[in-house]
Amino acid sequence: MISLLCAMLLAVPVRAAGAIPPPAVPGAYEAPGTTDSAFLEDLSRRSFQYFWEQADPATGLVADRARTDGSRSAQDPEGVASIASTGFGLSGLCIAAERGWVKPDEARERARTTLRFLAEKLPQEHGWFYHFVSMKTGERRWNCELSSIDTALLLGGVLTARQCFKDDKDIARWATAIYERVDFPWMLAGHPSLMSMGWTPEKGFIQARWDAYSEHMMLTLMAIGSPTHPLPAKVWRAWKRDKMSYGGIEYYSSTPPLFVHQYSHAYVDFRGRRDKKYGIDYFENSVKATRAHRKFCVDLGFTETLWGVTASDTPNGYRSWGGPPSDGGIDGSVVPCAAGGSLMFAPEITLPALKAMKEKFGDRIYGKYGFTDAFHPETGWVNPDVIGIDVGITLLSAENLRSGAVWRWFMANPEIPKALDRAGVKRK
Repeated sequence: MISLLCAMLLAVPVRAAGAIPPPAVPGAYEAPGTTDSAFLEDLSRRSFQYFWEQADPATGLVADRARTDGSRSAQDPEGVASIASTGFGLSGLCIAAERGWVKPDEARERARTTLRFLAEKLPQEHGWFYHFVSMKTGERRWNCELSSIDTALLLGGVLTARQCFKDDKDIARWATAIYERVDFPWMLAGHPSLMSMGWTPEKGFIQARWDAYSEHMMLTLMAIGSPTHPLPAKVWRAWKRDKMSYGGIEYYSSTPPLFVHQYSHAYVDFRGRRDKKYGIDYFENSVKATRAHRKFCVDLGFTETLWGVTASDTPNGYRSWGGPPSDGGIDGSVVPCAAGGSLMFAPEITLPALKAMKEKFGDRIYGKYGFTDAFHPETGWVNPDVIGIDVGITLLSAENLRSGAVWRWFMANPEIPKALDRAGVKRK
């Protein structure tokens, strides 16, 4: 999806399915009614089922994609896992255990299997993992890169599980070892402040770097907070923060797809914090980006309750598309995870959109794992696949809207609040 990317549990009460806390942005949203709560519960539970069923039982690695009916995708006949999907899967285990979708002991055991394999068997270089690997063996697939951002998304799940299942000493030990093994300075590849997007044994470091506002914020914060291989706080200030304006909405962005405003926020709770140097409230920035995207879609001919374009499958293959600005190729396809991944930011516009998609197109687009990855409402094209990271961002965003639980677990890792403070992103 990203460019260049080849317990304390038993002591925590399970929240009622309809219990939704005050809005993330005070005054911006009224708590949804019974039908909204039931919809979110159903969507979240179906989304989790992807990670429960599409993980290899011996390694815990989660498939990059699957058919909407649960069978193997025609694009993936051999069973290839995505390490980012695996990170979302670890987080999903925590959500499912707390909500009672699976038994806590079963979720814990799946987390143990996954973390043990990541810590002891999955091939890595300087702590970084390959983007795509065999689900069964962990061997590199498709000559892909060691991915800095996909490793970060995996670490998000690793650190979430470390706190969710913190009474399990093995989980804590494996999770800590995985995080502390990552050599963040190595990924600088000779640059004083900007990490590379990845590395391959054939060609070395990818020339493209994380040099502009994007989904890499969690990567940078984990690097600053690392207790073993840290980067200095100055790396937070090294990337560009370019302003975007659309329809009277001003916000910071660097590239059209909406996922760049979602991924880091699935884990890092930026609410109530402001970057002292730049004056940016990063959470509010993603709220604005979501609203600008909806307006952009409506201006293109989508409706106010049928909108959303972010990196996805299309009738002509996979594309990292979106807007604003438009890349010129948007064809009318709708990508549900655009709205789904922004549930935590703007539920007053994203939740009605998702409900309308389900109500209007029904079982054609909404099935075993929730929404298909993409569909075209006019031509009738429906993607036969779901993609793990798209299902994952929907699941985590919905949970943060409903309970804030993923934020709570991830932010309980002391390295992250310390990194935010060191970066100058402080409480208001």
